[in-house]
Amino acid sequence: MSLEPEINHWGTNPGDPIEVELAAIESSLDQLLTRDPLYWHTGQKKDSLRRLEKLQAKLAAVKLQVLASAGDIAEETGAKDASAWMRAELLVDKGEARSQLKLATGVAKYEHVAAGLAQGVVSEDKARVIVRALDKVASDPVASAEDLVLAEKMLVDYATELTAKQLKIAGRRILTKIDPARFEAAEAQAVLAEEERAQQRTALRVWDNHDGTIGFQGVVPTSIGMRFKRLVEAYAQPRKQQLVGKGSPLPPWERLMGQGFSRLLETIDPAALPRHGGDATTINVVISLEELRKDLGVATLGYDETNGTTITAAEARRMACNATIIPWVLGGEGEVLDVGRGSRFFQPIQRKALRLQQKCCQAEGCDMPPEWCDAHHLDPWAAGGKTDLKDGALLCPHHHRLAHAPGYIHERLPDGTIRFTRRS
Repeated sequence: MSLEPEINHWGTNPGDPIEVELAAIESSLDQLLTRDPLYWHTGQKKDSLRRLEKLQAKLAAVKLQVLASAGDIAEETGAKDASAWMRAELLVDKGEARSQLKLATGVAKYEHVAAGLAQGVVSEDKARVIVRALDKVASDPVASAEDLVLAEKMLVDYATELTAKQLKIAGRRILTKIDPARFEAAEAQAVLAEEERAQQRTALRVWDNHDGTIGFQGVVPTSIGMRFKRLVEAYAQPRKQQLVGKGSPLPPWERLMGQGFSRLLETIDPAALPRHGGDATTINVVISLEELRKDLGVATLGYDETNGTTITAAEARRMACNATIIPWVLGGEGEVLDVGRGSRFFQPIQRKALRLQQKCCQAEGCDMPPEWCDAHHLDPWAAGGKTDLKDGALLCPHHHRLAHAPGYIHERLPDGTIRFTRRS
């Protein structure tokens, strides 16, 4: 009679070593979850995060090993593959399940990557990056089997020093690290081909959300995209610094970037734009006489409501400070009562003079630098105001919107600053 615990190799029972080990992991995690980190000292938190990061990699190693040999699960359940079973049984999204199965298959091919995961020095994200890089090396007709092994060792070493994003960049150039003389020319050809593909993939979609916003989605080549990012950041940073200086809470960075992008578009030099529909910068604003007389009037950008976008009359007046606006005032039955003159930007020499005179945003208590301000018409352009120095005031984007907002009134004080007051 055997004294060893009975082991069922085709299932689980309390004596199964795998069941015992998984139960121990679950028990330990349950115990940890009862301990509130709020009461841990800083050293414990730091040490815990380090160790949990390694444990997460080791758990991923176990999971990927199981997935790599999970063909029998599909066979038993009639699923197409283990990822289909994961979707049905574990409720894992199809794309994620397939990604995990693909990674499991990839890691099984590369012993150093698998060992790095098992040791907890290569995270799952980094393993995915390395496997993709190695698969690319394996498909390179110039690379040898020895190159592939060396690339694997180097990337696993890099994983202990680099983030997954940095590792991805290193992976793209790993062959030039191995043998520059042999691979640099090939890399140059690959980069050239990538740039040509990027030109073909360049696209932009713009749509009206019909909620006061315009949505867009685009793809541009890296060189253009990085330039675009830097330009937008140049307009977002002053706003951020202004808020930090005043001790105000910062809005989400995405909002600051969106505001920066808006400023970038508003300050593009019209003279540098190509002609579009007869004039590079003209915006047609259609508004009825009745709406024009209202405090909260609405106008249409474009020639009609079908092909245009509705905005407030206040926004149209604000835009008039920064672009060529041609207003079309309509009476009953669409009769054109008045076609206004175009109103252009303050000229560069005028803006320089305003900056010299006014030094910053003229709103009371605001010190936004003049480089980030609009030139505002104190005598509203829509009411016959002219684009001249005595009628100009520098206002930051926030106060410029208030100047045209129906909910606020503003007055110029004797010292030249502008005071805003909410309407009662």
